[in-house]
Amino acid sequence: MQPNAQPPQPWPDAPPQTARAPGDAPQDVPQDAPHVAGLPAGAKVVLIAAAAVLTVAVAAHLGIVFLHVAPSNTVSKQHAETVDDYVYPEFEQNWKLFAPNPLQQNVAVHARAEIRAGDGTLRQTGWTNLTASDAAHIRGNPFPSHTVQNELRRAWDFFTGSHDDDNRATGTRGTLSEAYLRRIVMLRLGARLDPDRVVRIQLRSATRSVAPPPWSNESVDTRTRYRVLPWWPVSGADIPEAAR
Repeated sequence: MQPNAQPPQPWPDAPPQTARAPGDAPQDVPQDAPHVAGLPAGAKVVLIAAAAVLTVAVAAHLGIVFLHVAPSNTVSKQHAETVDDYVYPEFEQNWKLFAPNPLQQNVAVHARAEIRAGDGTLRQTGWTNLTASDAAHIRGNPFPSHTVQNELRRAWDFFTGSHDDDNRATGTRGTLSEAYLRRIVMLRLGARLDPDRVVRIQLRSATRSVAPPPWSNESVDTRTRYRVLPWWPVSGADIPEAAR
């Protein structure tokens, strides 16, 4: 070391450095930053209560859905009615997405109405393809609504799952599924018809198997098959406010 060497000097505008004892908070962090511990006692109680209620609600929802999708067991059998009342139709779960044989059919729901004209006579409308109308709203829409994508499709699945091949309800859920379908159809037809003049409605499904790819040797019947439901009378309870 050279005898006349001077220690390095700080820049003229550099702030003076002070020693910091171990455990001191960094100087660039404001000491009065808000945190939970600094909240009033009343706010803490509200926050804890809200977190507890949310935790219980999420746990209950997951538990009920688990009982719905789990294999049949003692608990699910004992509480089957409660589980079904909670799950159907909004939270129904199934494993079709992961099934080894996914759905290979296109199903369209059609509807028509019997209308009372001004002179008192009755006339029938033609069949309206409600599924095609939903598809038209989805194509080209980067953010289609959940209602357009699933409402009618799930309602039809709800109906077929609660009725036999002769369209007879197999339980109380069958009556609920019919009322659900009637309200959806009246909501869709309300944009084209005067709902107060509708006396009856009728639905049918048009099912067609998807054709196999050209490289497949599989033979599939792609003819359209129809399932026609009986005429349903329409009451004021079947007409949603949005359709009026």
